[in-house]
Amino acid sequence: MVLGGLLPSTPATNVLLVLVATGVIWLGSGWLEHAADRLAAYYGLPAVVQGSVIVALGSSFPEFTSVVFASLAGVFDMGVGAIVGSAIFNILVIPALSGLSTEGDLETSRVIVYKEAQFYMVAVATLVVTFALAVIYIPVADAPPLTGLITRPLAAIPLLLYGLYLFIQWQDVDDYDGDTSPDDDIAVAREWGRLALGLVLILVAVEQLVGSVESLGATFGIPTFLAGVTIIAAATSLPDLLVSVRSAQNGNSATSLGNVLGSNTFDLLVAIPVGVLIVGSVPIDFAVAVPMMGVLTLATVLLFTFLRTELSLTRPEAYVLLVAYFVFVVWAIAESAGVTQLVRG
Repeated sequence: MVLGGLLPSTPATNVLLVLVATGVIWLGSGWLEHAADRLAAYYGLPAVVQGSVIVALGSSFPEFTSVVFASLAGVFDMGVGAIVGSAIFNILVIPALSGLSTEGDLETSRVIVYKEAQFYMVAVATLVVTFALAVIYIPVADAPPLTGLITRPLAAIPLLLYGLYLFIQWQDVDDYDGDTSPDDDIAVAREWGRLALGLVLILVAVEQLVGSVESLGATFGIPTFLAGVTIIAAATSLPDLLVSVRSAQNGNSATSLGNVLGSNTFDLLVAIPVGVLIVGSVPIDFAVAVPMMGVLTLATVLLFTFLRTELSLTRPEAYVLLVAYFVFVVWAIAESAGVTQLVRG
């Protein structure tokens, strides 16, 4: 039963709930992101920090809650899949559509390339190392080979790295020479209320989304990891897409790209570890997670190569990113159908 037993748990009902929950996530995230954007402007934050921290935290809340609910439901692989799938979507699709939504090239900067991008690559490597430590030091008996147990002490490793990230951003705010005077036209109390309401909507919608996807996966035999990579990842990435495209159209490429990189950094270093902290410990199948992390690494290298050349993303490069994501989706479907065997699930 779904919605507290009000509706029967049939495939048609679960598909309908996935669509409705996705729409509610979009609505709640729009309120949350608008409030975060206004509050960042009120407190006078630089554009890169506004995109990579304030707006990114708001647009990442759907992914964060999906991991929390997946962990509580005992399907942590689905939550990890949602994070990695969302990260791949963010890296390939969002910059591409942001670039195509503008008249010229999507301009970047050395701050984006040499600080945000490189720190994000460190975040990817740190998560892989955390998974490896779980397999090496805490293997799970009577489980598939290369299955390890991620405990709270191991989850603290990526959280500490995110603490360093926030410290670096705080230093940048402290050194910022721009206009930091408050905007008196912004109703701060109202924006904080809008932000809180957006969080509540997202919480309710993501809980239903995870439950419906879990039920559909059990009905049709879809591996939980791949269900997270495709359905949940696409639904929870919509707010990031909306924010970045709108920022690009407004000529603020720093916020557009900063949101993508900051959101992914938060998802990898905070969302997954917090899921572990909530339930105490979770098993992770290295043979499932690492191929997906490998795809994410390749996608990251492709994007950063394009961004570094002339510090811009051209329209042909944007189309290449979209083709790369299409190839990823085809591969994910082939995995679920058993055509390829790189990912077990």
